[in-house]
Amino acid sequence: MAVTAAPEHIDELGHVNNAVWVQWIQQVAVAHWDSVADAAHKHAYYWVVVRHEIDYLRAAVEGDQITARTWVGDAPQGARFDRLMEFAGPEGKICVRAKTQWAIIDKALGRPIRVPPEVIAPFLSQV
Repeated sequence: MAVTAAPEHIDELGHVNNAVWVQWIQQVAVAHWDSVADAAHKHAYYWVVVRHEIDYLRAAVEGDQITARTWVGDAPQGARFDRLMEFAGPEGKICVRAKTQWAIIDKALGRPIRVPPEVIAPFLSQV
């Protein structure tokens, strides 16, 4: 996924606001789920964020082209699963690195469940 830092993304310090990076993390994660997950799994489950760890390494400014890359962790822990991301700015330099923990929710039960192996398999094969 690629985005351009627009005027509405910029804070009073003249760079992309930290809250915008969190929004982009969410957008990239959802887009990845939508592009890889089986239709039946998208119908049966949804994911919620449990924890964000974000390292802000360098500023991005208005007009910068930002490229996001995402992948999943090695193995789920019960209902939780890690998603990792990097956002590169101009010249490919990493601006933000994030590790976000998500929990899977069974829509029919309305509660978290252990991550089914068949749900995560297509994502692990991409690593």
